[in-house]
Amino acid sequence: MTPPTLIETTPGRELARRFVWVGLAMVAGLVVLAVQLYRLQITQGEEYAAKSVANFVKEVRLRADRGLIKDRRGTILVDNRPSFDAFITPAFCTRCAEEVLPKLGELLGWDEEQRKRVEEQVRMARRTAPFQPLPVRIDLTRDEFDRINARVDLLDGVEVVPVPHRDYRTGSVLAHVLGYMNEITQEELERLSVEGSRYALGDYIGRRGLERYFESTLRGRDGVRKEVVNARGRVIEELQDKLGKNAVVPSRPGNNVVLSIDMRLQEVAERAFPGAAGAALVVDVKTGFIRAVVSRPGFDPNLLTGRITPAQMASLAKDPLQPMINRVSANHFSPGSTFKVVTQLAAYKSGLFRPETYITCEGGYRLGANTWRCHNERGHGPVNGKMAMQYSCNSWFYKVADTLGLDPIAEMGKALGLGQQTGIGVLAEVPGIMPSTEYHQRLSRGGYTKGMALNSAIGQGDDAVTPLQLAMVYAAVANGGTLHKPQLVERIEGLEGEVIEQYEPQVVRQLELPKAQLESVKAGLRAVVNEPGGTAFRVRLEDVVVAGKTGTAQVATLGAIRLKTQQMDFFQRDHAWFSGFAPADEPEIAVVVLNEHGGHGGSDAAPTAMALIRKYLELKREDAAHPAPRQSTLYVSGSDGVSSSPAP
Repeated sequence: MTPPTLIETTPGRELARRFVWVGLAMVAGLVVLAVQLYRLQITQGEEYAAKSVANFVKEVRLRADRGLIKDRRGTILVDNRPSFDAFITPAFCTRCAEEVLPKLGELLGWDEEQRKRVEEQVRMARRTAPFQPLPVRIDLTRDEFDRINARVDLLDGVEVVPVPHRDYRTGSVLAHVLGYMNEITQEELERLSVEGSRYALGDYIGRRGLERYFESTLRGRDGVRKEVVNARGRVIEELQDKLGKNAVVPSRPGNNVVLSIDMRLQEVAERAFPGAAGAALVVDVKTGFIRAVVSRPGFDPNLLTGRITPAQMASLAKDPLQPMINRVSANHFSPGSTFKVVTQLAAYKSGLFRPETYITCEGGYRLGANTWRCHNERGHGPVNGKMAMQYSCNSWFYKVADTLGLDPIAEMGKALGLGQQTGIGVLAEVPGIMPSTEYHQRLSRGGYTKGMALNSAIGQGDDAVTPLQLAMVYAAVANGGTLHKPQLVERIEGLEGEVIEQYEPQVVRQLELPKAQLESVKAGLRAVVNEPGGTAFRVRLEDVVVAGKTGTAQVATLGAIRLKTQQMDFFQRDHAWFSGFAPADEPEIAVVVLNEHGGHGGSDAAPTAMALIRKYLELKREDAAHPAPRQSTLYVSGSDGVSSSPAP
């Protein structure tokens, strides 16, 4: 038997073989690592470099300029001025409460309460929107801007951003029409975000007037600029190029709103208005467009849009004349004798009264045991329809109310737009009151009585109209019975002046008023101004025939002794009215003036109306002789209240 062959092995040879395999594995691993490093750093280096800073690419809003507001000839009334706001981005504000906010508060002059309020806002924003800039000071002064910029290296997360702010060049002129802006509320922010509108905390939004009504038109579309920043919010300039061409999306300005107001006429309205409170309007009778409008007292939209103090707000709220209320449409008043056109139209429509119907005025009208006074205690004697309007004889209109009752007068008033909103939209409105029998049965203690009709017939009692409503009534009488919707805006323009939307006249209704009856009412209105004995005869114009009606609306109950205006407390004085149109034969404009607690219509309201009519006709002649192309000018409020100058 042959013995087995032995294979000789040694521990050294086996160990060497294992080292070879390990070495090969290490080399292969190094090769794979080298390839991967090459791919990461060379082949895809730029891609991963951009990804490495993606969390620190900050989007900066480029605020869009809000659209301008101009008058009908292009004069700029509301513009945007350059300004700066201070923001804090919570994510970039390191040691915010300990260092940054105390230092910022020192630079801006905050008290302890203000600093704690901002600290709480930053704390909340850090949880909800850490990368969204939070406004902490709006509209920095020049000194505040310089102080922050000088210490910005110590204020991590703080930045000063250029933000366009509204500039109301007219001051308090047209304040109720233009409106104002203030900061959006959290509730509005949430609601508008759901609707798809792009607003952010700290944005301003239109509150009243045109700013509110045309918010979506005036508001532009913000742009965005992307910036690569470090953990402190500082821009890393060397990485900016890596963001490419889409780093900036430009903003788009809002559209411009062009009014029907002519500032040349508006200037005269402001200067000619005599009272501390009241309203004045000029309306185109053929279209319903408003050419001038005054509501006094007013307010400064720049103050309400800017940094108004609590003391200033309290002063506005406590002012007994209530400057925040728009007298033109948001407050109603007894119209006094200006209402007599409504009563006379109802009288003629009934067929029971004609222009030649006479009654005898003995200083009042007796109904039952009571006597309703005429303003002439001695009486006017026999008067017909024209004379009743000319002399403003109450007794003739008392007779109408006694004969017809209240409802035919109320129906005529409602047909002319009284007791309901005009639909102007831009301005807040109250409907006023056009009382009827049903109204008094429902609301008056003891129900309706005939005396209520007598009071309403002369514009007293529960009659209440806005100056805007009354202007549209007289415009309808002037143009033959067409009741227009009043409008303040003629068109919407784009950035280059292109017309985006043109507003046309809108007819509310065409009244079925026989021409002969209308002409009889107009004849009485012409006599008021142009014939001796007329209540506005003393202030008539020599070169133009004006038709109109004065009104002295009683505010306080008359006593046994009649006091002069100067002897009465201001808030007990009568309202002075004038309503009319011109030229009387071919009417172009209707004018209403309310001098609240001003005294007498003939002396304290009619002169303002005549000044407006005179200026309107002067401007018409000037424009016909020297037609000027539409151009933009800057409106600048001067020491006398109004002025304008060409835009630079």
